[in-house]
Amino acid sequence: MEFATKCIHSLGANDATGSITPAIYISSTFAHPKLGDTTGFNYTRESNPTRARLETLVAALEEGIDALAFSSGMAAVDAVMNLFAPGDHIITGNDLYGGSFRLFRNINARNGVEFTTVHTSKLEEIKAAIKPNTKAIFLETPTNPTMEISDLCAISKIAKENNFLVIVDNTFLTPYFQKPLALGADIVIHSGTKYLAGHNDVLAGFTVVKEQTLADKLRLIYKTTGACLGALDAWLVIRGIKTLPLRMEQHQKNATAIAAWLQKQPRVQYVLYPGLAEHPGYAVNKAQTSGFGGMISFAVDNAETARQLLEGVKLIQFAESLGGTESLITYPIRQTHTDLTPEECAEKGITDCLLRLSTGIEATEDLIADLAQAFTAIQ
Repeated sequence: MEFATKCIHSLGANDATGSITPAIYISSTFAHPKLGDTTGFNYTRESNPTRARLETLVAALEEGIDALAFSSGMAAVDAVMNLFAPGDHIITGNDLYGGSFRLFRNINARNGVEFTTVHTSKLEEIKAAIKPNTKAIFLETPTNPTMEISDLCAISKIAKENNFLVIVDNTFLTPYFQKPLALGADIVIHSGTKYLAGHNDVLAGFTVVKEQTLADKLRLIYKTTGACLGALDAWLVIRGIKTLPLRMEQHQKNATAIAAWLQKQPRVQYVLYPGLAEHPGYAVNKAQTSGFGGMISFAVDNAETARQLLEGVKLIQFAESLGGTESLITYPIRQTHTDLTPEECAEKGITDCLLRLSTGIEATEDLIADLAQAFTAIQ
């Protein structure tokens, strides 16, 4: 099946009622037909019929053998980090969602896991960071919020040669535009809250793997720690995924037009969008994806301009998160990356002039008009 068809028809068979939409099984537990026998479901922390259908769907979209649906994206990241033990070394991207850094530093490092951060777009930095105890590399491409692009095929080759895992947060592009498992990655992570659910109305996270041993380990962690996605939330994500291809195309259409428009604005210093030909990662991104996504970061001339722009937009909303039907603008230095030191932010290019825009699915002309009136009103 083509991707758009998979989004609707990869849920598995309908139940006995013939219902087109899956049932919401809100039961916490399931009865056994007899001693030693099971319906396949025992307790919702371990498995649930509604959630199982969602997991089948997401595994199909990412072309993995198993997917797990978590209560949030960070719960998914935490489960993956539980694969590692004290003394293990993990290479991470220099630019990641701030919550990932917070988890690594405040929980995992305290428990004995060692981290080295590198620019994953620079293969020589990855090679230089490898140690005998290196167990994985954790990265985003594009990164949040500076849109750094990394060559997943090349990184996966390095990882295989040195016997460590490749873990890719694919939240920004989704499997509609990028399939890391097909490019050599071992684990894909999603904040399903974002594009997969797509409507700013549910928290969810996913891990997807292509190898059974990893699937078994994550399933054990999952049922033991219990950060599973509830049945109603699973149903909402299923509903959202049905329109994923349509939404991603409109997100990208809007982002492409707005990025080009922003480049022409006098108060804008630079625009970071992988779909711009001058983006340093343009060629790599084009080679390993089928699109550029709906996320833009851009820097204005000073912090006061940033403040007035955040407060001046009317249709676009000043809020955290991304990937929903509504366009949202975010101030990374004060919102998503507050756990980094000022020096770390400066090194990564996360300044008080940097803004991140998640383009929604509104009419392109209306979004540009909103930005235009906000820029015009700046004093």
